[in-house]
Amino acid sequence: MKRFKIFSLVPVILVALFFFTNNASAHCDTIDGPVVKAAQKSLETGNVNYVLIWVQKKDEDEIKKAFEKTLKVRKLSPEAKEFADMYFFETLVRIHRAGEGAPYTGLKPAGSTPEPGIAEADLAVEKGSIAELINKINSLSKEELTKRFKHVIHTKNFKENDVETGREFVKHYVTFIHYVEGIFTSIIKSPEGHSQKSEIHEHH
Repeated sequence: MKRFKIFSLVPVILVALFFFTNNASAHCDTIDGPVVKAAQKSLETGNVNYVLIWVQKKDEDEIKKAFEKTLKVRKLSPEAKEFADMYFFETLVRIHRAGEGAPYTGLKPAGSTPEPGIAEADLAVEKGSIAELINKINSLSKEELTKRFKHVIHTKNFKENDVETGREFVKHYVTFIHYVEGIFTSIIKSPEGHSQKSEIHEHH
């Protein structure tokens, strides 16, 4: 029963690891990511509210000003539209990531490969079902835990004078313990957003 409970928690743990690391290098900084898609919708409809959800309240005025400038400039010509849109995308993503406590290193092109699990997580949101994601994470996490555990068990019965095998055991033991520690710590201390500095409740 205890074993079942631990593995049933793993999806929650690893989803936290995917989304809540300070690295925050998901796909919010790609052209085909959700932040730029929201920006495109705002520009198409003239409604800035589609993008305001991606920034903190203190940054709303800056985004609104950038939005108004973009709307004016993009009317001038097709070239101006392209330039203005890119300016708005970059401004929005930069401010969004600053709110996460993450660095901005420029927009990545469409088709960029996201961090592991991001595409699957987005698909779960799109479908409105987490069952498939849970199954995949359970399978991957169980496989990884089992592999690390087997390494420990395989090397733990070393002879006292066999220092090299003893060191091999210590290496596998430490990596296994830290891996499990990281999983449990992420459940207990996982923040509500990309980083503890963020006021944004979710996403990439």
